[in-house]
Amino acid sequence: MKAIQYKTRILKFKKHGEKTGWTYIVIPADIAQKLSPDNKKSFRVKGKLDDVEIKGIALIPMGKGEFIMALNAGLRKELGKREGAMLNVELLADKSERKLDTEFQECLEEDPEACAFFKTLALSHQHYFSKWIADAKSVETKARRIARTLNALSKKWATQKC
Repeated sequence: MKAIQYKTRILKFKKHGEKTGWTYIVIPADIAQKLSPDNKKSFRVKGKLDDVEIKGIALIPMGKGEFIMALNAGLRKELGKREGAMLNVELLADKSERKLDTEFQECLEEDPEACAFFKTLALSHQHYFSKWIADAKSVETKARRIARTLNALSKKWATQKC
């Protein structure tokens, strides 16, 4: 499939519930349909925003077929753009499978109770935990994060409370 290209303006929610303060771009319904036909749920895309490569970025449904892509602070800094700026967008559906951190996965397999609860979580939550662990800067920090996560999962906590 060929990438879909268009230009859009960077927007920011003033007051919009949980999305208040988010910086984002709109993916119009006709473009979303080309990326993922008949899909009304969140899905991931890859491509480019200006010259910045992206992958595994979630599009969030907003009703009437439109989606948004949140632009976090790191991505905005890389783009060098703020609310109101124009952005060249090039998107494809990202069908690649997201892998869990290998060490975390090995530890999960050794704790059947934690593993069973982990599998009940939404994929986005599963990948949040894995990314948090994988982003550790030292072996000690990574081990500590794995232990905290397994502890939380074994207690059936959907978010870490420790």
